[in-house]
Amino acid sequence: MFAIVQAIGWPIWPLIAASIVALALIIERAVALRRPRVLPDNLLTDVLNLHTRRQIHAEVIEKLQADSPLGFLLASGLRSMDERRDVTIRTMEVAGGHVAHELSRYLTLLGAIGSIAPLLGLLGTVVGMIDIFASQQGGANPQQLAQGISVALYSTAFGIVVAVPSVLAYRIFRARVDDFLVEMEQQGARLVAALYSTEARAARGAAA
Repeated sequence: MFAIVQAIGWPIWPLIAASIVALALIIERAVALRRPRVLPDNLLTDVLNLHTRRQIHAEVIEKLQADSPLGFLLASGLRSMDERRDVTIRTMEVAGGHVAHELSRYLTLLGAIGSIAPLLGLLGTVVGMIDIFASQQGGANPQQLAQGISVALYSTAFGIVVAVPSVLAYRIFRARVDDFLVEMEQQGARLVAALYSTEARAARGAAA
């Protein structure tokens, strides 16, 4: 492998840097976007049970907010449950936008690496072609010709090798984020329905 890097020369270093960054981002997003970390099982059920028993207070909301992205969304609804329904919905929409931004973190960079890696490979190909043409000036130089061909082929291949997993990971993570956001929206709607049901309003009125 080191011999190949030496053979290609400087055009390979941007691709190596891109591959390292892409690998780091794939590992980080694979850990961050695990379902139990984003959408803990039974979290909404536990929150609704606490609400039914009227055990929602500031400490519970703070703990819920720090629990997970879903917890952050539900906590925003609980904080505004004494406001009008439309105010609560708007508050949760804002929180949902923040959650969407956090879940999508680094995905743009990962997709960009997948897009530019073939171009970096093409740059190496162009450099190799320049070496090939240079080898034909002033008489044939077989060693320089072989060097130019190897730079061109290796650069193209390495660019594709970096691009394919980066684009694939980007698509997978993007689809996973979209699925999470749809489910979080559904759970948020269930929380709003529970908070503003007739029984819940009556209980809050009695408590007041």
